Amino acid sequence: MNKDIFEGKWKQIRGETKAWWGKLTDDDLDRAAGKFEVFTGLLQEKYGYTRQYASDEIDRRVTEYETNMKSKTQPTAAVKRAK
Repeated sequence: MNKDIFEGKWKQIRGETKAWWGKLTDDDLDRAAGKFEVFTGLLQEKYGYTRQYASDEIDRRVTEYETNMKSKTQPTAAVKRAK
């Protein structure tokens, strides 16, 4: 994942991060402030992840989040036919 994308979507995904990684506190999330490298370091510190694994996990979770958001905002086939 592009680090700029992560930082740009931080406000949208911040709330989800506590559900994904429950060991992170509000203070941790404030400290990360959307900075990819800082957030990766927090996952390493709290979960013992390697840097690569933390990066991969962030990518996986954010991609999954985006996919779920797109499916919620796209009209269903029934809605399309009604128009």
